[in-house]
Amino acid sequence: MSDDSSIDSGQTYDRKKFLGMSAAAAATPALVSLSHAAAARAAGPAPELENATIAQLQAAMAAGTLTALSLVQKYQARINVLDTGKVNSILELNSDAEAIAKQLDSERKAGQVRGPLHGIPILLKGNIDTGDRMQTNAGSLALTGKSPAKDSTVAANLRKAGAVILGKTNLSEWANFRGFNSTSGWSGAGGLTHNPYVLDRNACGSSSGSGAAASASFCAASLGTETDGSIVCPANENGVIGIKPTVGLTSRAGVVPISHSQDTVGPHARIVADAAAVLNGIVSRTADPRDPATSVGRNKIPADYTAFVNAKGLQGARIGVPRAGVFDFIPTIVSDVFDTAVAAMKGAGATIVDPADFAPDVINAINSGADEITVLLFEFKRDLNAYLATRTGVPIHTLADAIAFNNANADKELQWFGQELFELAQADLTSEADYLTALANERANGGAKGIDKILSDNNLDALIMPTDSPAWTTDLVLGDHFIFGTSSPAAIAGYPIINVPMGTVHALPVGISFFGTAFSEPELIKLASGFEAATNARTTPQFMPTLPVTPAPVRLKGRMPSVPRQRPLVFRF
Repeated sequence: MSDDSSIDSGQTYDRKKFLGMSAAAAATPALVSLSHAAAARAAGPAPELENATIAQLQAAMAAGTLTALSLVQKYQARINVLDTGKVNSILELNSDAEAIAKQLDSERKAGQVRGPLHGIPILLKGNIDTGDRMQTNAGSLALTGKSPAKDSTVAANLRKAGAVILGKTNLSEWANFRGFNSTSGWSGAGGLTHNPYVLDRNACGSSSGSGAAASASFCAASLGTETDGSIVCPANENGVIGIKPTVGLTSRAGVVPISHSQDTVGPHARIVADAAAVLNGIVSRTADPRDPATSVGRNKIPADYTAFVNAKGLQGARIGVPRAGVFDFIPTIVSDVFDTAVAAMKGAGATIVDPADFAPDVINAINSGADEITVLLFEFKRDLNAYLATRTGVPIHTLADAIAFNNANADKELQWFGQELFELAQADLTSEADYLTALANERANGGAKGIDKILSDNNLDALIMPTDSPAWTTDLVLGDHFIFGTSSPAAIAGYPIINVPMGTVHALPVGISFFGTAFSEPELIKLASGFEAATNARTTPQFMPTLPVTPAPVRLKGRMPSVPRQRPLVFRF
């Protein structure tokens, strides 16, 4: 049978009611140039892949109407037309992808199907090692050269599950941990990634290409990494699901690091079920000797995360909304969409405890970022040097080498921003005693005194907050225009977050984050999928060159608090 049969979506989305409420909640309706959108979408090949799910792709392959090889070629065609010179989310395509797909097709023909990811093309962030012919350079020319000697654990797990590693995605160079005034999605090796909804808008970072590529249907799903915000912010800006797993649920072995206390690897996908399927494929179900964080919590990993996907997952749930110290800095155009989303959750059977606040001293400590930046600077130098010791045939072997390389190649690497974070980490200004104090403080503030205390005191299943602002216009000269972000409590605790699209502001997606305690991914998947089913808020990117109108000025909701609160130091690492 022909491989060109269209893929039945199997689901219809009636977004009018929910998105209409979202638009009404915003101060001014978005005025979208539909002619730009129609022209862009008409140019895109394989339109049947837009929003195609992993289950649908598997069904088509099982029916013989699709092969892994043809699927790889369809995604490659979309990338060639819509990514090259437009989104720029791809660092490199895997020259072995078609051969891998052919082998997987042969296995299927012989009756051997490895599982739900068999033959499914997945893109990996450019800081995740693959022991093949592709680069793993974290977006830096300083790390470009000979490929890694072996796969990262997550890449090896994907191969074992039958996935096709389609290529590597662009990112904020060094996962955005290089200098002040950086621009998310820019790297010396890859240039600038653009937002597929509106191309002059930012894709956030540091997993910029991973979020943009999944949204634009350049792959079935992708992998990103997060230290603080780098999975969920791109998910927010690019209108996709982002699962930031509990630290240690997925191995970081073979991933260019920032911090062993906070780094984690997780999926971007267009629906919760797909993200859960990819999470199944990458978790370390037994301890990985290359990552000590995987030695705990293995008994908390379920057999199948997709079993928790539930369209009625909000029924009977108790969910809290932390407001004090969080919403003080969130623009009205976002908080209004959030309030509409909360109303939809109530309508789907959830009990909302609002507010369910952090203690003032705790949220102020979290917002200051003092303990977190102390931990990250201390760990970065040691963790990066340990990783670089595994690499050969690249220009650098230490952080000091990277600094020197950038100085020697400033016209390429330092043309837009500097390397102040590199230099601070190299200077090693923090004693081990002060580092350990900061680490204990951030763990307590994010966990026992923070998320865990709110959950326990209010008998809650999860917390929810808006994830981030709508995508800002990219500014290479002044850097990122961050307004707020809510990822830090979970980042410093090492706890999970799931971002789900909740609506749009001026045609730009915004998301809601579900927070829980360590290894609470099953509960969060249930709630996130219930919210997804209740709202169907995701829209398909239109590749518009720009917004045709200038949005109204950003406004904060209500008055500023009478008790001064610490404005958050926003990280996207």
